[in-house]
Amino acid sequence: MNLETEQRQIRKQSIQAILLCAAVSVGCAVFLPKFVTFPTEVGARLAFAIQTSAVQFAVVVVAVRLVSSARYRSAADIGGAAKGPPSPELAVKVAFLQNTLEQAFLGVGAHLLLASVAGGRWLALLIASDVLFAIGRLSFYRCYSDGAGARAFGMATTALAALTCYLAASALLIGRLFGG
Repeated sequence: MNLETEQRQIRKQSIQAILLCAAVSVGCAVFLPKFVTFPTEVGARLAFAIQTSAVQFAVVVVAVRLVSSARYRSAADIGGAAKGPPSPELAVKVAFLQNTLEQAFLGVGAHLLLASVAGGRWLALLIASDVLFAIGRLSFYRCYSDGAGARAFGMATTALAALTCYLAASALLIGRLFGG
C-alpha cells in the first residue's frame, strides 16, 4: 500500500461524494416539496424524523445479519468474539457493522436535530439523507476489501448525509439566536 496513492484516491472519492450529496440534497429540497407536504408542527416533525430513520435502522439490521450469518457458517467464528479474533471473511462484516452503527447513530441524531428546529421544505433533507445513507453503506461494504481509497466514496457519502442535516440545523439555530 502506498500512502500517497491511497490519500489521493480518498480525496478523489470524497469530491465525488460531495458532488453527489449536493445534487441529491438540493434536488430533494427543490423538488420534493412540490409533491410532498412536510409536517410543520414539532411533534409531527419529530415523528417524521423517526420514520425516515427507518433506513438507518434497516441497514443496521442487515449488518447484524451479515455478521451473525457469517459466524454461524464458520467453524473459526462460531464461538463468538470472546473466543478470538474474527476470520478475515468475518472481519470485513464486523468492521461494516461497527461503522454502520456509528454512522446510523450520527444519522438518526441529525434527523432528530433538524426536525426539532425546522419544518416544511427543510425536512426534504431527511429524505436526501436516507437515499445517501443507503448508497454510502452499499458502496462502503462492496469496496471495503479494496482499501481506504476504494471505500472512501461510501464513507464520505454516508458521513455527508448526516453532516448536511447537522449543518442545516446549526445554521437555523444560529439564525434564531441572532433574530433570523
